[in-house]
Amino acid sequence: MNFTTLKPVITAFLILVSVVSFAQKDFQGKAYYESKTTVNMDNFGGGQLSEERKKEIATRMKSMLEKTFILTFNQSESFYKEEERLEAPSSGRGFRFGAMNFTGGDQYKNVRDKELLQEQELFGKQFLIKDSLKDLKWELGSETKTIGQYTCFKATAVKTMDGFDFGNLGRRPSDDKDEEKDEKPKEIVVTAWYTPQIPVNQGPDTYWGLPGLILEINSDRTTILCSKIVLNPSEKDEIKAPSKGKEVTQEEYNAIVKKKMAEMSASRGPGGNRGGGGRR
Repeated sequence: MNFTTLKPVITAFLILVSVVSFAQKDFQGKAYYESKTTVNMDNFGGGQLSEERKKEIATRMKSMLEKTFILTFNQSESFYKEEERLEAPSSGRGFRFGAMNFTGGDQYKNVRDKELLQEQELFGKQFLIKDSLKDLKWELGSETKTIGQYTCFKATAVKTMDGFDFGNLGRRPSDDKDEEKDEKPKEIVVTAWYTPQIPVNQGPDTYWGLPGLILEINSDRTTILCSKIVLNPSEKDEIKAPSKGKEVTQEEYNAIVKKKMAEMSASRGPGGNRGGGGRR
């Protein structure tokens, strides 16, 4: 009997062992994730920066793109936020680049109602993105690996990048209007590792939809890896949807970001130096 044949049996056994603990009404868990994003420096600053300057900027940005997040979850809801750091005030899920402050606040997901609420700050203005959870067509694989004490299964999906891409930060918009008009949304392959030992339909950031908690995500230049899990903590947190900010859909917010980026690029002029380095 090969592994492919055994896989459904193993998965069913793991779920059966876990289901009693997770069936209780007051069940809650916490998962801690380390997120890292690399930046494409090839055309950073419109190709006008020296390699030495690019290296300096990449070093400064490295710490800003390495974050720790906490996902508090139950069977149907989750709350995802950046872990507060004592050494510096929390800047949310993002950073300041030039005059723009790409921050992400608290995020709420309800997988039962397919609801997503996300706080976002832009140019000092607070937005509340209210949208439906996007369904990814996950393809379940037979490959497994161990993360901590949990057996994880591999799943892949194709995702359309319809928002701001931190991996291409610093790339100046094309001056060719026809090229910009014809540019298609970028599609990437997302690889997830989930564990049926924690049979909840949850995951970090906007990811969800697998028969077990997602412990690792590899998406383009971003990796999100679970480093710690606490099940049924003695002190439970309230999972509450955020409510601050101007309510917009994800599509509306993406349009606002695109407009602000264009304005910022135009204000820098051909030299591209104004506000390019930013302030920490």
